[in-house]
Amino acid sequence: MIILYLALLASGVGLFVLSYVAPFRLAALLRRYYPQHWRIIAPEHESLSGFRIWARMQQVLRSPALPALEDARVDRWRYIWRYSQWLGWLCWLAALAMRFLLH
Repeated sequence: MIILYLALLASGVGLFVLSYVAPFRLAALLRRYYPQHWRIIAPEHESLSGFRIWARMQQVLRSPALPALEDARVDRWRYIWRYSQWLGWLCWLAALAMRFLLH
């Protein structure tokens, strides 16, 4: 049981890390393969702070613009970003339930 508990905790941490890394990976893909779309998120003539770029990236991740690109790499990282947080919470709540039910 302790192995399952630790595996759930480690899986939760791994999934949260994936949800953090996915927007950066997605931004890198957009910069490389779709520079014209990236210029909309982070215009070259404006100096945007990191927070403003992050906020614009969050809007893009939620919008229907990325699926419209029909790129499997972009879609994969978008799905990772979208579902890894939920699965991470699910793992942590399952570990918490195990702890309460077994003690």
